[in-house]
Amino acid sequence: MIVLRGVFMRSLRAVFEWFQNKSLNPAFGQPLSSSVCDQLRKMAPEYKVALIQLYAKPVDAEDNFNRASIFIHAAAAQGAHLAVLPEYHLTSWIPRDPKFKEICAQWSVFLARYQGLAAECDISIVPGTIVELHKDEVTGEETLQNVAYFIDNGGKILSRYQKKNLWHPERKHLVSSTYDPHDAFDTPLGKVGLLVCWDLAFPEAFRELIAKGAKTVIIPTFWGINDCSEYARNLNLRTEALLLESMLTARAFENTCCVIFVNAGAPPGDLENGAYAGLSRVTLPFVGAKGEETMKTTAEGMSIVTIDMEIVEEAEKNYRVRADLGAEGWHYTYRHEDKSRL
Repeated sequence: MIVLRGVFMRSLRAVFEWFQNKSLNPAFGQPLSSSVCDQLRKMAPEYKVALIQLYAKPVDAEDNFNRASIFIHAAAAQGAHLAVLPEYHLTSWIPRDPKFKEICAQWSVFLARYQGLAAECDISIVPGTIVELHKDEVTGEETLQNVAYFIDNGGKILSRYQKKNLWHPERKHLVSSTYDPHDAFDTPLGKVGLLVCWDLAFPEAFRELIAKGAKTVIIPTFWGINDCSEYARNLNLRTEALLLESMLTARAFENTCCVIFVNAGAPPGDLENGAYAGLSRVTLPFVGAKGEETMKTTAEGMSIVTIDMEIVEEAEKNYRVRADLGAEGWHYTYRHEDKSRL
């Protein structure tokens, strides 16, 4: 049903924009009244997204999955079309623990369970990231890949993205996707791109997705409040929070897109130990951050956010970022070639 609704809404928007451009009532050849225009705008696509700021118990994948499942069922019951979990939500980040690799070897089992959950609940899911253990058939070499998936509400995998920009401590343990392109893909919520955590720091990643038509960028994250240096903390204890708030706002504006950011939460009763940043939110041009239950706290919890994609369209009309990127003779060079989808 959500796919049909998305198609209907996109068709309705096209009709509205044609009439708006013509400024004529098709029946009488008169200008459309402002009230009619306002009513048509209100029918633009709106989606509900669940930001699940889950606390990841270290190497306790079964418990983490079960708690994620409870949140996803609750999100579906509240009418959410998409549920997003944090990076490393099954394991936390303790790669030297022997159990870590054991869980990573079971990645396909948990992925299949999320596919079943999506179909059961009729909700699309981005199950944070799932770290995958792979073994080369020729050399026998083992590698770990940090992967985000988009699963639609029928349980089908629409996209797979392997984290490209690894945080410095991760590079000893994980393999980057290096030169693989960033891809945008069609979903029941429109054109979407996936990034993971430290990818946020690189505007180039966003530009590549936007150039391929993405209007929503989803970012599962495991970002700590103490990820900065002691020097930075002495200047400002909220350095990492300031960084996240600033970058998320900037990326939404400079790309005229919706950014869905979901970070890990702190364990219950331990919210002030300094390890967790939280702050999960949706960020949009014009309005900034949304997500009252999670955007100002480190606590485990869930925000249900209604996203009005009309804001993204109006932001592009105002700033014309995509139009500039797609213009003939655009003066910056990117890795992308096809500008037809902007």
